[in-house]
Amino acid sequence: MKPKITKTKKQKAEKKKKPVLFQNPKGMRDILPDEQMWWNKIRRVVDEVAEIYNFSRIDTPILEDARVFEAGVGASSDIVEKQMFVFKTKGGDRLALRPEGTAPIMRSYFQNSLGRFGQPLKLFYFGPMFRYEQPQAGRARQFHQAGFEIIGDDDAVYDAQIILAVFRLLEKSRIKDLSVRINSIGCRVCRPVYRRKIQDYYKNREERLCRDCRRRLGDNPLRLLDCKNDDCAALKEGAPILLDILCGACRGHFKRVLEFLSEVNVPYILDNYLVRGLDYYNRTVFEIFSDYGEEGKPFFTFALAGGGRYDYLSELIGGRPISAVGAAVGWERVVELMKKNVKPAAGRERSQKVFFVHIGDLAKQKGFGIMETLRQAGIVVSESLGKDLLKAQMRLADKEGAAIALIFGQKEVFEDSIIVRDMRSGAQESVPLKDLVEILKKRLKTSV
Repeated sequence: MKPKITKTKKQKAEKKKKPVLFQNPKGMRDILPDEQMWWNKIRRVVDEVAEIYNFSRIDTPILEDARVFEAGVGASSDIVEKQMFVFKTKGGDRLALRPEGTAPIMRSYFQNSLGRFGQPLKLFYFGPMFRYEQPQAGRARQFHQAGFEIIGDDDAVYDAQIILAVFRLLEKSRIKDLSVRINSIGCRVCRPVYRRKIQDYYKNREERLCRDCRRRLGDNPLRLLDCKNDDCAALKEGAPILLDILCGACRGHFKRVLEFLSEVNVPYILDNYLVRGLDYYNRTVFEIFSDYGEEGKPFFTFALAGGGRYDYLSELIGGRPISAVGAAVGWERVVELMKKNVKPAAGRERSQKVFFVHIGDLAKQKGFGIMETLRQAGIVVSESLGKDLLKAQMRLADKEGAAIALIFGQKEVFEDSIIVRDMRSGAQESVPLKDLVEILKKRLKTSV
């Protein structure tokens, strides 16, 4: 006789559970209400740093002509080769979801004659970017970046100012143990010499390279230093160092950048093999990491922010030569670190919120207008008009941490009054509706 198999409660529940009809695309996630506190803080910090360092906001479209990135970022870059979301419109245009923010800003600079605002022009942005890559910790197919760009001046002080602004941004986000890794990749004068040295170095090691690096050895050998493949990363340790062959102008420029950083006590580490993955960079390149992690281990093995100088981007997309420098911060990575570093305050303090409690349909109807009057006066009011029970509404007011509850019933409707209850002490009083705005403003001033 076969033993009787009984289903567990969990299995029964799973059977009853209806399947989800639709899910978000792979690598693209929802930012849920309980995460918004982190994102709101980020937006405030970005705006604060932009104001301190005098950057003006710019917003470019999410969709761009694909050629903006193919010409500007580089046809052999990972972004263009593997990661761009490209499609054709019904009219035959080839568009791309923007994978990064710098090339579109340079496109906008020329299209909208932004040079008329004076030079250097300091711009910042915040928004979603898109790259088709395997999702992992800190990386997604839709992700968010904040970026800072300074266009129109090649002075080394602006390289340092970009680094400083991003460094302060991460500090204000309460990210610990920050370190700047920095290098110079030269210019059109000295970089060709380095390219040849790199090609010579890898010539007898080609068979040990990954397939992508073997292909890039001929047309873009600097990209070999940026490869994350373990074998390729080990090989680069013996590669020639670019700093040894910089021309006089690049050497002097880089020295000044480091001097400016020292002046403001921004810690940096020279990274001889840092090149970044985009073709438009020249001279200064940098990345910022956090060395903080659980049990002393770094939380991320890739950068929280990065950037550099891109004096040739304007020509690559068909404009006149113009110097520029910029950087971007990846906010999904920063949010994860904020969650590790910033602990919520112990206990729950009352917010400045007012919660409106109604008793009966007439109170609900009249209360609808009362709440609007309060909101127009700048008072934040929450409610649960779909609930009728007093106890349920008061429970929600407490759960939301409201400072004050306004209780409005049929008696109060006819008397043109309302009960104001202090949620901390429980004390309450009936006040005239005509005085409500003034009374609440006084109370909320002292309420924490």
